Amino acid sequence: MHTRGGSSSRGQSGLGFGSRVSSLLLAMFATMATIYVAGRLWQDAETRLHLVEELDKRTGQGKSAVSVDDTLKIIACREQQKRLSAVEMELAAARQAGFVSNKLVDKGDGHSKKRILAVIGIITTFGRKKNRDAIRKAWMPTGAALKQMEDEKGIVLRFVIGRSANRGDSLDREIDNENRQTNDFIFLDGQVEATEEQPKKSKLFFIHAVETWDAEFYAKVNDDVYVNIDALGATLSTHLDKPRTYIGCMKSGEVFSEPTHKWYEPDWWKFGDAKSYFRHASGEIYAISRALAQFISINRSLLRTYAHDDVSTGSWFIGLDVKHIDESKFCCSSWSTGSLCAAV
Repeated sequence: MHTRGGSSSRGQSGLGFGSRVSSLLLAMFATMATIYVAGRLWQDAETRLHLVEELDKRTGQGKSAVSVDDTLKIIACREQQKRLSAVEMELAAARQAGFVSNKLVDKGDGHSKKRILAVIGIITTFGRKKNRDAIRKAWMPTGAALKQMEDEKGIVLRFVIGRSANRGDSLDREIDNENRQTNDFIFLDGQVEATEEQPKKSKLFFIHAVETWDAEFYAKVNDDVYVNIDALGATLSTHLDKPRTYIGCMKSGEVFSEPTHKWYEPDWWKFGDAKSYFRHASGEIYAISRALAQFISINRSLLRTYAHDDVSTGSWFIGLDVKHIDESKFCCSSWSTGSLCAAV
């Protein structure tokens, strides 16, 4: 009896010990779970606080309380704004390339301004004041009439000239004095006035013109050509529906490889065995559309020049989807019925 009683007591004691161990393990597990949950909550709180702080930094709203949902909405809105900006940039590029018709342009102040018809650059040089005065007297308005033509006909007229190799010398001073009286020059400050620099000068004119005026067309004219402005404007207006247009008295002609020849071409070997130029407009007067002028401006560093400015201009459009318009009215050898220009 004694032995059995002792065994029963030990069994009860063992059961009690096992129960205490289980309770302890359960308590430890509960504590660890509590610590884990608290840690996760703390981590979530830290993350949320970080998001709010980042949002405050970006939006400049101080310590305003913003929920995570609101933060995500703001981020989504910003992504939409980025997409909208990208679409607007693509649309602007399409307009520049001539793929979107746009006769009105936004000035940026909520008002729209009609795009002018043409910017005409009359290429001149030092020592040709008599030519310029003859042009002013014959077909180029002066003073207030010049501005009136811009407003009423949408045509800008300017003489185009570079600078002397000896910057600031008497040649530069004479031109500056003339411009103070007439205010009708474009000065290409980065261009040295020299016969061999003529092709680069024409390129710089188009770059300057398209970056200064928003026009449908940009035209180059020599200072020994007389132009009927009304006829020129009417002719250009008939081609407004053609976004990439190159208009002029088209020709090709022989490439001369003899250094003593007046029209010598140092790069004659590039034109093949036939020694014939590609199709291009005569340099006396020609016009290009806005998209082509922008192409020249954007690719200025890549576009090389040849010995002659008209050949150089024609070379820039080879390989492009350009409409070459052989316009007989641009052939200026002499005045004739329907002609808009004459060489003197």
